Amino acid sequence: MTDLQITLFGAGGVFIVGVFSYNKWQEYKAKKSVERAFSTDHDDVLMREGEAPAVESQEPVLRQEPRFDAAPAAKAEPSFGAPPAAVVADAPVHAEPSLADADPAPAAPAAPAQPEVSAASEQATSLVDPLIDCLLPLSLEAPVRGDKILPVLQTLRLVGNKPVHFIGLHVNGDWEPITHGGVYTKMQGGVQLASRSTALNELEYSELVTRLRGVADEIGAEPEVPDMMEVMAEARNLHRFVAGHDAQLGVNLHTNGAPWAISTLLFALEKQGFDVRPDGRFVMPDGEGSHLFSLSTNVTLAEETTPRLTLLLDVPCVAPARDGFGAMVACAKALVGRLDATIVDDYNQALSDAALAEIAGQVQEFYQEMDAADIPAGSTRALRLFS
Repeated sequence: MTDLQITLFGAGGVFIVGVFSYNKWQEYKAKKSVERAFSTDHDDVLMREGEAPAVESQEPVLRQEPRFDAAPAAKAEPSFGAPPAAVVADAPVHAEPSLADADPAPAAPAAPAQPEVSAASEQATSLVDPLIDCLLPLSLEAPVRGDKILPVLQTLRLVGNKPVHFIGLHVNGDWEPITHGGVYTKMQGGVQLASRSTALNELEYSELVTRLRGVADEIGAEPEVPDMMEVMAEARNLHRFVAGHDAQLGVNLHTNGAPWAISTLLFALEKQGFDVRPDGRFVMPDGEGSHLFSLSTNVTLAEETTPRLTLLLDVPCVAPARDGFGAMVACAKALVGRLDATIVDDYNQALSDAALAEIAGQVQEFYQEMDAADIPAGSTRALRLFS
């Protein structure tokens, strides 16, 4: 063994002895610290007899369980008009002042008046209707003028046979049909979900989305496109309602003798108040630009005579207040006297007054069903669906 090895072994031994001594010294110091920490005479508050530990005084928190007996808040229907005024609950009853009172009580403050909805807002709601349209919100990058976007919107007016409309949020805060001169901060599109013939289908909706994105790019807008499956379900539900209420009622007049000459009929029908449309139909005007019911001669224009006339009422398109069925029956009875005819059904069986009254009762039930669905007969909503 060399001197170098002996020196290294010796140094290693000294190092090990030093580490061992240092560890022993640290153990001794720790032991003394622990003894000092636990050698004090402090009382343990948890071990005192007859004394409760001091607790900070605090008011108990009352837990309120959820309640289901309160009346639910009224559901707000979607609207594009001004927000409704707040409802005043438990308004004080105003007592009329008495002459015997020296100091009559002041009158209770009047409830805030309901804000009037402008004609433009009403028209906007009829064009883009949350009940019968698929709503298509469009966020604008900046306010735009109607003059700029109207030509672009004209390129998207129909998808299939379903109309597409657009309205805008004017800078004055009202929704309105987009017009020249208006400035708009938001837009809302709408495609009708169903018509008398069909419901909006997947191909039409895909076409709509594609064309809508093109329109949005041109006017600087970002569209929100609803989920196709949800839209298709809504469209089918609405079309089921339309198909189930597509009612047309007819009463027939059959000649009691020889067939009527068309020339003779024209004179009699004009006397009765019918108008002749360019397509050859006879309609009874309602006095407001539309009609109550129509009349058919049941023959082509080339025929010279007819033995039968049919008066037809499009029930969902005539408001109950106009009593379209009653007016049609009254007209039929008047023509009976003019033309020597009999009121019959589709099987040429005579219709008695009792049978006509029963049909009138069924018409009233039909109107109630449409009211319950929030699609009143003769309303703008009904006219759009049953056009």
